[in-house]
Amino acid sequence: MERRRFALAAALAISGCLAAACGGNSGTGNDSSGGGDGAAAKPVIGVDYPRSDTDFWNSYISYVPKMAGDLGAEVKTTNSQNDVAKLTANVQTLVSQGVKGIVMAPQDTAAVAPTLQQLETKKIPAVLVDTRPDTGNAFMVVRADNRAYGEKACKFLGEKLGGKGKVVMLEGDLASINGRDRTEAFNDCMKQNYPGIEVFGEATNWDGAVASQKLSTVMTANPDVKGVYMQSSFALAGTLQVLKQRDLLVPPDDPKHVFVVSNDGIPQELKDIAAGNIDATVSQPADLYAKWALSYAQAAIEGKTFQPGETDHDSTIIQVRPGLLEDQLSAPLVTADGGTYGGITSVKHDDKSLWGNNLS
Repeated sequence: MERRRFALAAALAISGCLAAACGGNSGTGNDSSGGGDGAAAKPVIGVDYPRSDTDFWNSYISYVPKMAGDLGAEVKTTNSQNDVAKLTANVQTLVSQGVKGIVMAPQDTAAVAPTLQQLETKKIPAVLVDTRPDTGNAFMVVRADNRAYGEKACKFLGEKLGGKGKVVMLEGDLASINGRDRTEAFNDCMKQNYPGIEVFGEATNWDGAVASQKLSTVMTANPDVKGVYMQSSFALAGTLQVLKQRDLLVPPDDPKHVFVVSNDGIPQELKDIAAGNIDATVSQPADLYAKWALSYAQAAIEGKTFQPGETDHDSTIIQVRPGLLEDQLSAPLVTADGGTYGGITSVKHDDKSLWGNNLS
């Protein structure tokens, strides 16, 4: 599991190694283009923030300038507010401002293809964070294995429910590769490992109000629901409110307890695990998303290239398709006890390696 290494000296050392292709085993995700001096001291990188209406993305936004400073990179930023038309316009603005690389996190992974094509034509490298484009090329995708998110949530709930009962899955948005990956993996895992559990899949478009309303509707018709999988912390407050209204917000050792798993690893989730309000989350690395997205953008500007394989930062670069690599960062299951569920070993909620315990 990725451990926290964000002191300034360490970050600068990692950045220098990245730029100079130093260290590591050959053919395993290290720079394969050879060294060279004369790279710009402060490459200008354009960063489009995808949205600022969730704790997770606000955390990512807070990390970007910190990581840019550690890496010696200059950034210009925009915010597309979950609107692909704004993303397109923002990218054009950043290009007009002379940026040499773009970091973005498109929430609509199909509609971003024309923007990627424009950047490729202009020879401006693009690094995508959290989401992977359905079509089109990019220098690198920095992302965790989202299918593993769904599988970890499935195995935690499957073990807690003893393989029987009903669970509600509050899906993100199936127009997003993340929503599809988490949904498909959760369903596949349940069918294969816990066929006695009935899953109610509810599309929410990453909207907390929609998630709350749909959860309430399902639980009215099925008061014996014993588990909830929220595909992101967007649904956290609403889910807890629904459970509280039904007198189900009780400690885990109470027979009425409904087991809740989230995705993100924000500080509030960790507090709710400690309080017994929810039971687990998958810690999506907001800090490492910012760090490695900027590092790859910097490397791309300097003309470096990468190959599939293990990296020196506890991740694996895979080739999604020709023209698209993805660095899959570590995203651990987090629980109250740090136990093992369905063969998956979790991290205890107060572990200091979790970014949610170190956000200032």
